[in-house]
Amino acid sequence: MDIIHLLPDNVANQIAAGEVIQRPASCLKELVENSLDAGATNIQVLLYDAGRTLLQVIDDGKGMSETDARMAFERHATSKINTAQDLFNLRTMGFRGEALASICAVAQVEMMTRRAEDEMGTRIEINGSDIVQQEPCSCPQGTNFKVKNLFFNVPARRRFLKTDATELRNILNEFYRIVLVNPQCQFTICNNDEVLLELPASTAKQRIEQVFGKTINKQFTASLVEVKTDTELVSIRGYVGKPEFAAKNAQQFFFVNNRYMRHPYFHKAIMSAYQGMLAPEHNPSYFIYFDIDPECIDVNIHPTKTEIKFADEQSIWQILLAAVRESLGKFNVAPTIDFEAGEAPEIPSAPVDVSDIVRPEISFDPTYNPFRQTSSYQPQWGVASAPRERSCESSHQSVAGWERLYEATGQSLHSDDLDSSLQLFDDDLSALEPHQFAQKYILMPAHSGLLFIDQHRAHVCVLYEQINQMLRDHRGVSQQLLFPEVVDLSADDMQLMLQAEDDLRYVGFDVSQFSRSSYSINGLPAVLGEENALKAFKAILQILREEGVDARESWRDTIARQLAEEAAIPAGKLLSDAEMRDLVQRLFALDRYGKTPSGKTVMQILPQADIDKLF
Repeated sequence: MDIIHLLPDNVANQIAAGEVIQRPASCLKELVENSLDAGATNIQVLLYDAGRTLLQVIDDGKGMSETDARMAFERHATSKINTAQDLFNLRTMGFRGEALASICAVAQVEMMTRRAEDEMGTRIEINGSDIVQQEPCSCPQGTNFKVKNLFFNVPARRRFLKTDATELRNILNEFYRIVLVNPQCQFTICNNDEVLLELPASTAKQRIEQVFGKTINKQFTASLVEVKTDTELVSIRGYVGKPEFAAKNAQQFFFVNNRYMRHPYFHKAIMSAYQGMLAPEHNPSYFIYFDIDPECIDVNIHPTKTEIKFADEQSIWQILLAAVRESLGKFNVAPTIDFEAGEAPEIPSAPVDVSDIVRPEISFDPTYNPFRQTSSYQPQWGVASAPRERSCESSHQSVAGWERLYEATGQSLHSDDLDSSLQLFDDDLSALEPHQFAQKYILMPAHSGLLFIDQHRAHVCVLYEQINQMLRDHRGVSQQLLFPEVVDLSADDMQLMLQAEDDLRYVGFDVSQFSRSSYSINGLPAVLGEENALKAFKAILQILREEGVDARESWRDTIARQLAEEAAIPAGKLLSDAEMRDLVQRLFALDRYGKTPSGKTVMQILPQADIDKLF
């Protein structure tokens, strides 16, 4: 019996959809690119439930005839190419003829389209590759495409979709890749009847500002420098970020012939141009537009068309490296000296009468010795004011405390150390006299030497546990601002904030949505100083971008660490004896205090043997 047979069209289309349509963002990409190929100048994107329930794209392009409207949904039906040779002379976004057939295979689709010369348009309704209805209709010029209930007939694929917030962020990221390279077109995107972005027609730099300009400090484009070079092989235009504005999660885009692409090799060229200018783990933002002969590239590598092969990558790598270095050099170069401008005129100095100048007299005590105690006060380092009798239970508690201390500092604890340690603590730490060194370390005595505690890191440990407790109890202490601070945010940052509102309130941020693109900060965590508020808020948003909204438990811990770092007492702050004792008591009350949450050492012991060697 024969076993080889042709797959039905609907099955073949579903298989193709697995490569082309992976999530709502993939669907948006294919439909908007079709609109651009049709010459649209105004494109609207309407979403419900982040495209899961509805994804609608409306354009004012040239539209389709009745026959073309029906043919558009056939597999490998396209108006972009006629022969295989045309693949090497592409100027359109689409060409494979798979997108519409793939979308129809996994969704319920309705399309209305009309050309300018036609009095009536065409309406087609398709359900999982099956044509339900085709009829004339009245509609404006262009195409109105509705994709409903994506993956309704592929439950396994629908279950793989993430939360609405994550899918919406993916849609926005795909949307950015399209709008940044088509500034001549007007775009609008809405989700659940809320306008996320309205982008009027503009220049390339204005479009970058429209998309990423909602920042906390200044204009985004103020941090960019222009890149421009023309060669016989390739023309390169665009912008790169100034080194001081580099971040862990930078905006990085490559475009070739108005098509977004990923290219790790060219990314290395840009990073090489920044060699020695960036802080560790920081990356520059860049927006690079290549214009090259279509015959020198191959875009038919992957169905998503984001991987592109260049005929002469090494030469382009060198051109890109030189162009970026030249731009950064123009920005960083110091003012040059003009040797032809002549000598600067001498400024005559006024005569000075030195007769009235009195020589200062400095008095000092030649018998003063800072190492000799002359005061009646003698600090009792390592000994309590008066020995007390302790119960066996309290002694065991002190021993346990010092065992944990020595484990935290990596020291070994001997029997002699135990006796002295018990005497040191006596029953609590209130009898100790801590000392501050270099306004950075707290010094305390130990039988085996001197204990150095980093005051900033010790406070980080204490605050980290306090903030984590707030998150667990859903109860943070907030200090209200007299004048609330309004912060403008980008569209994807707004989606992050919608997800993070509760956790921010749990740690003490009183925030509320002020407009569709801004939040109002009405109160700050009591542990933060007001001057650290916006810095901490911006750092938290950066963390959320890096961690992702689905890694909730992970970024809760990161929020606690970031707030603790921002709120902890800094190095260089003078502490009173009471403040030092309180900090040490709170530190030793923690279960783990030898390392900060990020793994940095909190304390070290300088052995007495090493001290003795100094003398």
